[in-house]
Amino acid sequence: MTETGGKQEGRKSGGKRRQVAALPWRGEGEALRILLVSSRETRRWVIPKGWPMKDKTDFAAAAQEAYEEAGLDGVIAETPVGEYEYLKKMKSGAARLVKVDVFPLRVTGEHASWPEKGQRTLEWMAPVEAALAVQEPDLRDLIARFAGVDLPEEERPSPHLAPTPVRVAFQRLRRRVTALWGRYRP
Repeated sequence: MTETGGKQEGRKSGGKRRQVAALPWRGEGEALRILLVSSRETRRWVIPKGWPMKDKTDFAAAAQEAYEEAGLDGVIAETPVGEYEYLKKMKSGAARLVKVDVFPLRVTGEHASWPEKGQRTLEWMAPVEAALAVQEPDLRDLIARFAGVDLPEEERPSPHLAPTPVRVAFQRLRRRVTALWGRYRP
């Protein structure tokens, strides 16, 4: 990935697609909370993320995603706190490995309406709860590290595998067959 004057020029790094994400947080100490949002397709818990934006720095694009997906305003760090990888389900049905740079966002305000309101569920969680709610092991560890909490090995659920291209194709086929079967049943 190359940058010129803090602006994004490319989306690929080492052959992998890259996204940017905000890690929304508020409070301190025992009152620290992390906001998770549900993904639109699979409804799993994630953090607001998206593709880099042509006329924005990576951290500004991450803040924009936090507004669009969760209606958040805040102060975003200019350097990522870490990164994680996940399999992104593409519109074609294929899955692609994506690396995500994560920028902490100290939330200072929440809007009553925002572009994706009603498309996602939002929930403020204690750091351990948030870390254990996400499926991606690297994101789970990143949240725990950011919050300064330890996740005992026995409390770590075995990670659920992200959808593989075969699983995604099978799910699409099953939905199509079910829809067609419903149309032609006597």
